[in-house]
Amino acid sequence: MGLSESWHVLLQQIKGTELIQWFAVGFGVAEVWLAKANKIWLYPTGIASTLVTIYVLVLAGLYAESLLNGYYLIMSIYGWWYWIRKKNVSPVTITYCNRREWMIVVSIVIVSFFLLVLLLRYFTNSTVPVWDAWISATAWAGMWLLAKRKIENWVLLNISNIFAIPLLYYKQLPFFAALTLFLFIIGIMGYYEWKQLIQKEKNHPKNYETLTT
Repeated sequence: MGLSESWHVLLQQIKGTELIQWFAVGFGVAEVWLAKANKIWLYPTGIASTLVTIYVLVLAGLYAESLLNGYYLIMSIYGWWYWIRKKNVSPVTITYCNRREWMIVVSIVIVSFFLLVLLLRYFTNSTVPVWDAWISATAWAGMWLLAKRKIENWVLLNISNIFAIPLLYYKQLPFFAALTLFLFIIGIMGYYEWKQLIQKEKNHPKNYETLTT
């Protein structure tokens, strides 16, 4: 696909996008910005985005994608609860993964990857089951890490993003490829911002607040 054709497809996508889809994308972008800024409001924003996205996907008959977004919804609710679970307990701080948590991450990626490959290959008409499964599996692990407030969540989410960008372009969805590129850039910024927050916590453990409202 040439540059002019890509531009034409992009314009057609923008013109054909319904308002409810813009709401889903808008809330999704807001969620990433709030996550980068370490704001707890990322979760209610993400929940709103996911609910609208699920509604749109069900109407479109994309039931497998709806199921994946259902996972994001559950992880967002869990993450919100995990951050504010007890009034008398100090807020959950941003940390690096330990060995046990890395084992969980690897398990999530491996199990979900092979499970999704089987489901996509034998129960759908997907033309890219391996590619699609890898993107989803790494995103699942990244969402779990985000809920746990682990800095490595940005790494896993960006692994998913970097594979999603060419896949979306291959599927002639340049608008969504551009959006994913934006999320990839935000992911890089989020990683370094969270890294600075970890350093601030080490230098000023008593004066540093990790939970902002």
